[in-house]
Amino acid sequence: MEILHYQDVDVQDAGEGTSKLSVRWLITKEMGAENFAMRIFEMESEGCSPFHSHPWEHEVFILEGEGILVGEETERKFEPGDVIFIPSDEKHQFKNNSQKTVKFLCLIPYARE
Repeated sequence: MEILHYQDVDVQDAGEGTSKLSVRWLITKEMGAENFAMRIFEMESEGCSPFHSHPWEHEVFILEGEGILVGEETERKFEPGDVIFIPSDEKHQFKNNSQKTVKFLCLIPYARE
């Protein structure tokens, strides 16, 4: 069993194709989590993730801030308390169109070997 404060985890740039987006890997394989990783993202005003897809699903919980989830055929607003499910291989992008930082938890499964 382990308890830690999220701010004690190193913050990293979320990677290529992102803008004003950082991530902290809260729960990982290195901690003993065999099935899922938990991450917290912080997206500053006018920030975004890339428009992308991948062969795993996302489970997302919006903690703070408001923005837009972009899909191939639609855009939908999100706000604190919203739960978002993104199926495998579905193109998506998170955008912060507000003045407040967006914070969200994102859980992803580890690939089966």
